[in-house]
Amino acid sequence: MMAGLRQRKKEQTRLRIAEVALRLFGERGYDAVTVNEIAEAAGVAKVTLFSYFPTKDCLVLDGIQDDPAGIVAARRPGQSPLDALREHYRAVAARGADGVDVQRLLTQVRVVSETPALMAGVYQAHMGQRYELAAALEAASRQVPEGAIPSAPEGAAPNDPKGASPAGDDSEGGEVAELAARIMAGQITATLTTVQEAFFHRLAAGMPLEEAGRRRTADVELAFNLLENGFKPKNGDKS
Repeated sequence: MMAGLRQRKKEQTRLRIAEVALRLFGERGYDAVTVNEIAEAAGVAKVTLFSYFPTKDCLVLDGIQDDPAGIVAARRPGQSPLDALREHYRAVAARGADGVDVQRLLTQVRVVSETPALMAGVYQAHMGQRYELAAALEAASRQVPEGAIPSAPEGAAPNDPKGASPAGDDSEGGEVAELAARIMAGQITATLTTVQEAFFHRLAAGMPLEEAGRRRTADVELAFNLLENGFKPKNGDKS
């Protein structure tokens, strides 16, 4: 009971710090606000803030990245990676407006888009996401045992072709499998980003959340139909 209460209080503190930070960033700009000012406005010590958010950019970027590699790795036996991803993002879209604070979301997107340092952070996160997805896809194609998928080598760029090969295969066939996985990962991550951007743009244009959510559901189906069919629209899809 006490452990549960402590955990709830920690989560409340974490949310309060994040909300205060985003409000200040939205009002004054990311670079104009210091961590000390955020801590003071949130009513916590600076050391407490850093225990929840190790760096300033985490106050904005923490929790915004998906984990498509994890979805692929955790798929059901016999389920294809693409079907697992479609199922996940279809479910996300189906949840629609649940828990979405439109103004907070738009403020977050605006702060990121107006701040070069945050845009660079998003780019690096996307590259890491793409690398991990490529490794998961290659492992799936080769039926590599669970746990054998490596992380990006220390100091290597997330998408560095000189990084470790999940299967450790230097043959021509291994190179082809690695390249195919990287190409697929690039297509999938770019597609997911495009669907998300369309959702944000509709909200920014004033579209009601329910309608934007309905269109996102259709976008997810279109996106995965195109991925599944080599970018040839299925009958009934709008190109």
